[in-house]
Amino acid sequence: MRIITGEAKGRIIKAPEGMNTRPTLDRVKESVFNIISNKIYDAIVLDMFAGSGNLGLEAISRGAKFCTFIENDKSAYKVLKENIKNLNFEDRSKAYFGDSFKIIKNLSKENFKYDLIFLDPPYGRGMVQRAVEAISENRIYNDNTLIISELDEKDDIPKVVGIFKNFRTEKYGRCKIIFWVKEDKYE
Repeated sequence: MRIITGEAKGRIIKAPEGMNTRPTLDRVKESVFNIISNKIYDAIVLDMFAGSGNLGLEAISRGAKFCTFIENDKSAYKVLKENIKNLNFEDRSKAYFGDSFKIIKNLSKENFKYDLIFLDPPYGRGMVQRAVEAISENRIYNDNTLIISELDEKDDIPKVVGIFKNFRTEKYGRCKIIFWVKEDKYE
């Protein structure tokens, strides 16, 4: 894996060993970032199931102001911290180790609001729907928040979850990317 463009263009990102994480492929990442390119600069980003930090690190490289990373696998978290340090992004990020749902509840108490939220949890466990519901319930969004989620092509999810609705779906091989906005944004 590598950073595709921006200040860290071409830099390698380490991936955790083993099968506990499934990094977003570079071609999928590039396509997603082309779609959201006008939303990245100066954005406050959440990479909720961060793994190696692939998506959040790309956002910082492209001009995001800050990224919060959450990861609950010890080896992935260790690699995430190394990647942040190796790219010199410590001053523009914070990494949390633990359960994403508990951590966003705590972030909501501190009144965090995110412009972009990446969700790339393990496939087939209904975690995207659960995460979008938790984002809604904990109010860690603003009026223009965009949620980008990655799912297996077979994963089924409602068109509306909490206050967010699926306004665009892209398929890439065996995965699909769903873009979510507040339901009242595109009526």
